[in-house]
Amino acid sequence: MPEARMPSILFVCVHNAGRSQMAAAYAMHLSNGRVVVRSAGSAPAESVNPAVHAVMLEDGIDLSAGSPKLLTPEAVEASDVVITMGCGDACPIYPGKRYLDWVVDDPAGRGVEAVRAIRDEIRRRVAELLAEMGVGR
Repeated sequence: MPEARMPSILFVCVHNAGRSQMAAAYAMHLSNGRVVVRSAGSAPAESVNPAVHAVMLEDGIDLSAGSPKLLTPEAVEASDVVITMGCGDACPIYPGKRYLDWVVDDPAGRGVEAVRAIRDEIRRRVAELLAEMGVGR
C-alpha cells in the first residue's frame, strides 16, 4: 500500500518578512511535522522583520535561520492550500488548489506590542486551519 502524501501549505505575503514567516513557523510547530510548509513573497525583503523575530522568540520559536524567499509558480503548484496575506494579484492561480486570503495587519514598521497582536491572530488562524485539515495538535 503506498504511503499517504503529507498535505502542504504555502503562506504568501509581499515581503515574506513578517506574516508569512510567522504563519509558516506556527504551521510547522503546531502540526508536529505532519504538513509540508512553505512561505514566500512577491517582493521579498532582505531579512525577517526584527519585531517579528522578537515576538516569535517570546513564543519559543526562533526565526533566525529563516530568510525571505521569492514566490515561484513551482511553490504554488506544489502546495495543496495557498494562504495569501496581502500579496494582491502577484500570486498565480492554479486549478485544484485551495486559496484563502487572510486579512491580517502588516507588521512592517510596527513595534513589538502591535506585532504581538498580529502574531496571536496568525497563530489562531493557523491552528484553526490545521484542525480543519486534521493535522493540528
